[in-house]
Amino acid sequence: MESYQVNVDGNDIQVMDYPGDGGTIVMIHGLTGTHRNMHYYAERYKRHYRVVSLDLRGRGNSDPLDREPSIFKHAADIIGLLRVMQIENPILVGHSMGAFISALVASELDSVQAVVLLDGAAEMSEHQQEIVKPSLGRLSKEYGSKEQYVEEIRAIYAKLGISWNDTMQKTVEYEVEKIGDHWENKSDEAGILADFDSFYEFRPEQVCAGIDCPVLLVYAESGIGAMPPLFYLSDYDKTKDALKDLEIFISDSSHYTMVFEQREDIYRAMDKFLENN
Repeated sequence: MESYQVNVDGNDIQVMDYPGDGGTIVMIHGLTGTHRNMHYYAERYKRHYRVVSLDLRGRGNSDPLDREPSIFKHAADIIGLLRVMQIENPILVGHSMGAFISALVASELDSVQAVVLLDGAAEMSEHQQEIVKPSLGRLSKEYGSKEQYVEEIRAIYAKLGISWNDTMQKTVEYEVEKIGDHWENKSDEAGILADFDSFYEFRPEQVCAGIDCPVLLVYAESGIGAMPPLFYLSDYDKTKDALKDLEIFISDSSHYTMVFEQREDIYRAMDKFLENN
């Protein structure tokens, strides 16, 4: 695996590049994540495929967001990254916000070979705001140490039904940095909120109608801790109606355990989809 930055239109994008014998899978994480959120998927598919996993701008070690960030600008970054890295016929695997971005990219590029939407690219409603927005406050907090940040996030994840292990520890440690005499998340709350608000500008009936390649939609049907699922299956009605070549797999994972746990059910569905496409 190589770790390096790619300059796309003047902005540096942090990339983790895993060599493999097959085509290239580009993995795109969710709203407050980094490439670390896609760790289990990268480990699963590396060697069989070249896997390129990245930090979206405003996350991890990539450059900051634009003044007016959105999923549409992230999609432009991905299109630029594919161009600069000379990646032809990519397979896009996106989780949550990464799924919205993957759909946008696939609607713009005929060269995309296939897309896996991990619980995203749905029609938005007030329901998602009630779950997501209260969780963003941690991005603006200051912490006395890295350990204090990690322990707070560990407690939050425990309430969401997410088991802790060394992989989770490394994922959370990667999110935080020391600034002056304190530690804080590398992301800016206002910028992340602007990205989230742009989900509501996503029109699945328009975007998905422009996607010609095969698509696998993986729906996470379980609640998030004591909360309901982030999306209801009906939120995908317009997505499903617009896509020309769609397979659907319903997993009993939650929106978060589908990336923070090794999910053999999802891997089997993806294996079959990738073998056929």
